[in-house]
Amino acid sequence: MTALKIIFWALFFIVFYAYLGYGILLFVLVRLKRMFAGKKPAGFVNNYEPDVTLFIAAYNERDFVDAKIKNSRELEYPAEKLHIVWVTDGSDDGTPEVLKKYDGVTVYHLPARNGKIGAMNRGMKFVTTPVVVFCDANTMLGNESIRRIVNLFSNPKVGCVSGEKRIFSKDKDAAAGAGEGLYWKYESTLKKWDAELYSVVGAAGELFAIRTELYQEVEKDTLLDDFIISLRVAQKGYTIQYDPDAYAIESASANVKEELKRKVRISAGGIQSVVRLHSLLNIFKYGTLSFQYISHRVLRWTLAPISLLLMIPTGLFIAIDKGIFSLQFYPVLFWLQVLFYLAALLGWYLENRSVKVKILFVPYYFFIMNLSVFLGFFRYLKKAQSVNWERAKRGN
Repeated sequence: MTALKIIFWALFFIVFYAYLGYGILLFVLVRLKRMFAGKKPAGFVNNYEPDVTLFIAAYNERDFVDAKIKNSRELEYPAEKLHIVWVTDGSDDGTPEVLKKYDGVTVYHLPARNGKIGAMNRGMKFVTTPVVVFCDANTMLGNESIRRIVNLFSNPKVGCVSGEKRIFSKDKDAAAGAGEGLYWKYESTLKKWDAELYSVVGAAGELFAIRTELYQEVEKDTLLDDFIISLRVAQKGYTIQYDPDAYAIESASANVKEELKRKVRISAGGIQSVVRLHSLLNIFKYGTLSFQYISHRVLRWTLAPISLLLMIPTGLFIAIDKGIFSLQFYPVLFWLQVLFYLAALLGWYLENRSVKVKILFVPYYFFIMNLSVFLGFFRYLKKAQSVNWERAKRGN
């Protein structure tokens, strides 16, 4: 039974560290860095205004074109230095035709559908500006987003900058909205600390930028293009920085079923990325970057979900040995696990219903996140995940 307890606490530590412990450790490390090195100044370099390409790879986004063009033209950056490029390969809903009615917008289109990464690889051959900003057609950018992102490139050590993904928060949001919104707020905090310690580990595809010269053509079967592109920039010795005030905002997934579909794709891509970026696991070569990458990303896509699953039978066996209905420590701990999953089940029942108990949506969303890793793993093994656009339905 002693061996079983050791296993249980090892599993618990992995789960705790992956989701909370790393955040606590990161907080401490950042505070220590500030004590000894001072806080990095965050002021603008107002005269740093290189030409920038706003790059949008889109598939059948006709419904968003007008709003996206309007939003792009209202961005606070010199209009003559902001080049708007759309790559609409495969679109057959009239997206390229609608775009061509706008002056100052460059459209590249091919009838063949080769997925987002195919469109990005092709479109990047036409980009000549020193900085390229990637964003999605269905997300609106904050007015100062481009300026704030470009400002960080005034530091020659910065090779990539990630903006923040924000979720429209509405009172009627159910499990998807409440859980996704809280998750991204927590992620935003971790990213700020990651950037301050050394580097963010991966950029959000909704809004990120790189030095054009650092773009490396990505394999055609890549699922998480933003993650691979940004970390390959970091592998070259540059840092990925983060500005939460440079943001892209979109609606939450319409429901948890749609959010699960999105998460499974991300998880399959995450596992693919861990395999493809295996050299980043070498902490002796990449140092702090490897530490951040393993702590913030790899554990969540590998050991943490497995540990969460194994804690149930392990905790049950220990609880039975101690008297499962007694008030001893291990039986109580086991029933707390049961209570957590019951809360997740109740969150599922209340999803999209008139009864709003958002605290229950948090365990449900957490459960969905980890379930998606298992589903994504099997999808990755089967090579069943298409690289073509498979956008989740969004709430209104």
